[in-house]
Amino acid sequence: MAKIKAHELKGKSKQELLGQLNELKTELAALRVAKVTGGAPNKLSKIKIVRKGIARVHTVYRQNIRTALRKKIENDGANKKGKTFLPLDLRVKKTRALRRRLSKEQANKKTTKEEKRMRSFPARKFAVKA
Repeated sequence: MAKIKAHELKGKSKQELLGQLNELKTELAALRVAKVTGGAPNKLSKIKIVRKGIARVHTVYRQNIRTALRKKIENDGANKKGKTFLPLDLRVKKTRALRRRLSKEQANKKTTKEEKRMRSFPARKFAVKA
């Protein structure tokens, strides 16, 4: 079997992906048997390609499931009033620091004392010579 490309897998349905996964797993089992019995070197080098193929199928399968779940939650949330929360594993990963930083609204808030000072002493405007 040739090297599997992820973009080719993305168009496939759930059943097709599972079928290909089973096919790859049986091929891997056969290659491992060939390895033990002292098979040809080209079969031994094929083990890595098949393992990577299995990983690609798993990845695309998981991505499809997650996008379907996101859409379902989004549609359910549109029907309800108020805010709905995404499960942790479906949220955007980003970095820990980015997830914890203040929102723009929170960062731009001013204390009452600061607001009074801004009103009393606005930023000076200078006439610039052209």
